[in-house]
Amino acid sequence: MTDTVIEARDLRRGYTGGFEAVRGVSFSVARGEIFALLGTNGAGKTSTVELLEGLAAPSGGQVRVFGLDPLTRRAEVRPRTGVMLQEGGFPSDLSVTETVRMWGGVTTGARPAAEVLELVGLAARSSVRVKQLSGGERRRLDLALALLGRPEVLFLDEPTTGMDPEGRRDTWALVRELREQGTTVLLTTHYLEEAEELADRLAILHEGELVLSGTPAEVTATQPARIHFTLPDGVPAARLPLSLRAAAFGRRVEIRTERLQDDLTELLGWARENDVELAGLDARSASLEEAFLEIAQNRRNAGDRSDDDTMAGTR
Repeated sequence: MTDTVIEARDLRRGYTGGFEAVRGVSFSVARGEIFALLGTNGAGKTSTVELLEGLAAPSGGQVRVFGLDPLTRRAEVRPRTGVMLQEGGFPSDLSVTETVRMWGGVTTGARPAAEVLELVGLAARSSVRVKQLSGGERRRLDLALALLGRPEVLFLDEPTTGMDPEGRRDTWALVRELREQGTTVLLTTHYLEEAEELADRLAILHEGELVLSGTPAEVTATQPARIHFTLPDGVPAARLPLSLRAAAFGRRVEIRTERLQDDLTELLGWARENDVELAGLDARSASLEEAFLEIAQNRRNAGDRSDDDTMAGTR
């Protein structure tokens, strides 16, 4: 039986004025899994994570972490979790080491400061004052504090925002290493490449609702693959086999397909038989970014149609 560590059931979070940021969200995260929450700004990612962390009470539904309510059983849940917020508030005049030691003083079973700074790549900056750190270095310090207590569950809210490419890759490697050691990781990110690289499973939120979840491969499989190429002068796209759903933009052609291998084989056979060179030929499955953007656009379009129907009904 799967060891479920985080569980949300029909989770809701409302605010004064009737706005509901989280609307009936349900998912679970298994021990040792990296689970990513994706969504556009305002999708409800941070509001959801705050409920999971026990920082606020849900207005409906249920949250469990280690089988416990993280709000009412905070004293039992909090020592087993690490939280990396979007923006930590540090005393700016303290050094990096002083900051870690200060937090370590109120953390159960804290790692030594030198150990955790080495983990996040800040050992060489240990004596620097916090106010002198770059934005990316501050995010590394946020991560160091989240890791101080050797957490079983790690909540990462936009963990690599502000980091340079090297810092981002180093952080990804560390997160993978933590997963291999059995740490459960729930992250939010607007870097879709990050989710594709790290997540075992993910969920996409839109306007507070969970619209799709699964492995990255399962999510991208909901969208068609694409074949791109350029036809030579004098060869119109109308000559392509009718079975290929081709859209032409001048001589540039795009084919969207759920049968990538079959359609590519047919296209190459047609090109060979007709002695046509397909310049810049590129065939690939949809990326997570393409799937995400398509899903978000479809939801927006559906919302627009619903608004139009509502307006029509009031006329």
